[in-house]
Amino acid sequence: MSAIKPIDVSIMGREFTVSCTDEERQGLLHAVNYLDKKMHDIRDSGKVVGVERIAIMAALNLSHEVLNTKTGDIDIGDYKRRINAMQTQIDEALLSQTKLL
Repeated sequence: MSAIKPIDVSIMGREFTVSCTDEERQGLLHAVNYLDKKMHDIRDSGKVVGVERIAIMAALNLSHEVLNTKTGDIDIGDYKRRINAMQTQIDEALLSQTKLL
């Protein structure tokens, strides 16, 4: 694992320095972009005012998404099984194509 390095990110126009490894960098940037979009969506709805309140609402919404994923409202395991089954079908189709050539 590589060393932990600081990275500057921007959320709702505010700059933050966060530490992560090179391996975590892409995931962190994805998370920052996701959070920034959620916070902008909440702000743009006009129902919540103030960055602190927007951040709390975004955290609540994201927590709700995570908990629904874990409790089964969204069955990630089912999606993974379906993706694996599709990947197997693709692999088999490609294998038969290469046999034809």
